[in-house]
Amino acid sequence: MASQAKRPRVSGGREVYPCPAGRGRRPACAFSVAGPCPSGSGGGGGDAEPVAGFLSWCQQVGLELSPKVEVSRQGTVAGYGMLARESVQRGELLFAVPRSAVLSQHTCSIGDLLERERGALQSQSGWVPLLLALLHELQAPASRWRPYFALWPELGRLEHPMFWPEEERRRLLQGTGVPEAVEKDLANIRSEYHSIVLPFMEAHPDLFSPKVRSLELYRQLVALVMAYSFQEPLEEEEDEKEPNAPLMVPAADILNHLANHNANLEYSANHLRMVATQPIPKGHEIFNTYGQMANWQLIHMYGFVEPYPDNTDDTADIQMVTVREAALQRVKVDAERLLLCERWDFLCELEMVGEEGAFVIGREEVLTEEELTTTLKVLCMPAEEFREFKDRDGRGNDEREEDTLTLKNISKLKAPWKELLRDSVVLTLQTYATDLQSEQDLLSNEELYTQLSWREQRALQVRYGQKMILHQLLEVTS
Repeated sequence: MASQAKRPRVSGGREVYPCPAGRGRRPACAFSVAGPCPSGSGGGGGDAEPVAGFLSWCQQVGLELSPKVEVSRQGTVAGYGMLARESVQRGELLFAVPRSAVLSQHTCSIGDLLERERGALQSQSGWVPLLLALLHELQAPASRWRPYFALWPELGRLEHPMFWPEEERRRLLQGTGVPEAVEKDLANIRSEYHSIVLPFMEAHPDLFSPKVRSLELYRQLVALVMAYSFQEPLEEEEDEKEPNAPLMVPAADILNHLANHNANLEYSANHLRMVATQPIPKGHEIFNTYGQMANWQLIHMYGFVEPYPDNTDDTADIQMVTVREAALQRVKVDAERLLLCERWDFLCELEMVGEEGAFVIGREEVLTEEELTTTLKVLCMPAEEFREFKDRDGRGNDEREEDTLTLKNISKLKAPWKELLRDSVVLTLQTYATDLQSEQDLLSNEELYTQLSWREQRALQVRYGQKMILHQLLEVTS
């Protein structure tokens, strides 16, 4: 089964830890805890040795790479990547990873223990067993995955915003939602580590050396799993089940990401197969997709972005409570305020809104169209009509004309709806520290842009992409 991710179509706002493990990740260099990696790996030199060791390991574990592809740092967009040595046609197999070579809570050397203790390792994230497996394997001298670890990034150099100084994170990403998501991540990580992970390691001192009993290391591994793991999708009939546990998939996580990708991971009973989804010319990089990811998600989960306008999957959020705030601005008397609160509570009962939810706006359409349409309808309808609507438990007369909200047809919405939406966009834009024009000036001036730090450039791309979408909304609601 292909691992293509779906666009979010539900209320809920920012995804934070635990967030869905992606479908492909991009490693860079080496790991350095307790010295499991070969000397010289992870730096600018000595790259041939880790790659050669990894390719030899692939042969040993039955991981089959097509002779048409190669692993390299040269010619890739970031760190290690995979290139086409020869032209590749659509549908061609690039490599196949046997399930036995996948690193998971089941295949690691302490898999039996993790299974026996499964009840004690349950957590909100669902990642604890894999993270404990990684903590053990990384400091185990005889770990069968040592050549695979040699291509991993140096954990102390991960560029997720969770590793930025708090002041810098808030200054550069204010308004994007990333600082709030990071704060929730860090709180959940601390709680999970102290309540579950550390007690487990202390109960098994023979399996976990003191060197790996560290909250900072655990936080780094969470970021690694967030950025480099895979999560096998559920079958359609399994949608109500808990998500599958994340997996570390050698070779697959070497591929970098593009929205316009040319390869995709497919799952079968015995193998995970990377297949070309379009022709790939000789010498070109092979890109997987991590799912349809907005730039705020890319920087939050992976530490990079796609520069504007390359990320066709970019989105902007309007917090649901912002729409409520915009509606309250119009209230003139207490009776109207009470009625508005009643309308909001009813929307909560319908599960259309939530205090931490957000309406998600894509570059061409509203991805949470049902939630936004229903919210605008309920908040704007006359009082008598609302009473009747509420008496029917939210069941209407199937007005379908507003159901599909593309940015083109938002202008056709009823005038009160457009006014409320516009006011909500204005309030959202006020949460940023800078305006669109100042960002456009920076982006259009190459000399000024190149003087920005790496983080400043990436944060600018996140902000700018969101503001462009919000300003499009301003235009169509005017």
